[in-house]
Amino acid sequence: KERKKEREREREIKRETKRKCEVVCLRRYEGERERERERERESERSGERDLGWNIERSREKDRSEMKKSNEDM
Repeated sequence: KERKKEREREREIKRETKRKCEVVCLRRYEGERERERERERESERSGERDLGWNIERSREKDRSEMKKSNEDM
């Protein structure tokens, strides 16, 4: 009986952890999409209808910034 309760507790912890991870991933993805949309608006304002290369360049910049922030932690 005690073992059953313990297993149920472990399952609940796993479910909760999975939920938290999904939320974090979703927020990160939404933030990425928002930055991309902002870049597109910027390029439209500056008149340089991007040819894809400046989006890729800014993605690389974001990746390197994320790496730096991860290393700082």
